[in-house]
Amino acid sequence: MIIIMDIFDKIFNLPLIRIIYPFYKKYKGIFLYLFFGALTTLVSIFSFVFCEKVIGLDIMTTNVISWVLAVSFAYFTNKKWVFNSSVKGGGALKEAALFAGARVATLVIEEILLLVFAVVLKFNSVGVKVCAQFAVLVLNYIFSKIVVFRKGKSK
Repeated sequence: MIIIMDIFDKIFNLPLIRIIYPFYKKYKGIFLYLFFGALTTLVSIFSFVFCEKVIGLDIMTTNVISWVLAVSFAYFTNKKWVFNSSVKGGGALKEAALFAGARVATLVIEEILLLVFAVVLKFNSVGVKVCAQFAVLVLNYIFSKIVVFRKGKSK
């Protein structure tokens, strides 16, 4: 699993990119969070579009399905590569519950935004979903860093 991090280290050690390696090394956690956050956002948006446009589900149900898929993907990538958590057993269950709980808070915010802008005001649902993802990305990082994967907590 450390292969991904090694790939980033190797990329930032390439001749033309090596100039920014100290910056990358200093902010590696944020960089990896943004990278995997972007992938999580893609999982969320593509599953949202698929459920709404292809399957024909309503917007609110579609958002919950896309949330479940995105949170599942995000937990494993954040645990392994972003926050390097090695918690196992009962601690891992608690960590997963905290992660999901923190993500429920941002799901509620996202659901409210979709309800107001896409359902009530009839804005484009995919556009609202994409815009909401920016707020969700920032809030999820804060919750993950402060609540879920904080350093020095008891394992």
